[in-house]
Amino acid sequence: MSEEYKKDPIERMTEAYESMLGRVDEMLEKAESRTIPTLKKSIEQAREKAVELNELTREEADKLAVYLERDMQDAARFLSETGDELREWWLFDVELVERRLLELFASVADRTSIELDKFANQALEASLYHTGEVTGPGTLVCVECGKTLSFHKAGHIPPCPGCRTTRYRRSNQSGE
Repeated sequence: MSEEYKKDPIERMTEAYESMLGRVDEMLEKAESRTIPTLKKSIEQAREKAVELNELTREEADKLAVYLERDMQDAARFLSETGDELREWWLFDVELVERRLLELFASVADRTSIELDKFANQALEASLYHTGEVTGPGTLVCVECGKTLSFHKAGHIPPCPGCRTTRYRRSNQSGE
């Protein structure tokens, strides 16, 4: 078993989320001189690289790819629809976010907003966040009791501390 797999599983997954985000950013940056690839293709490549480098199992990489795509689509949708900055999406001061992560997230979300039309018709269920998943920075709201959880970096989503349910949405959705 590699040293990576001996780490705390939640810590390993959050570190891998950030690594995959960095790879997506690199791929999108390199592709700008030709054509802008879709977010899905960049995430697929980042997922494959994580498996190839034995950072994650196939199942873990698949899960993180879904989480990363969800976060990027959500951030891009917010930026595109409101014209606001990421600090408004996160609902906390960006000084609390690690600078490297802020730059990666902002870069990918900005590029992703170009492809936003492809994701406009997603079902509500696809935009929900669930206990056990990993999410990037931002504030989640429990769909049952309204309790908020703020993530200042990538993190594991716990059950709601207010009512113990497992479903959340981004706080900027549905008119907030």
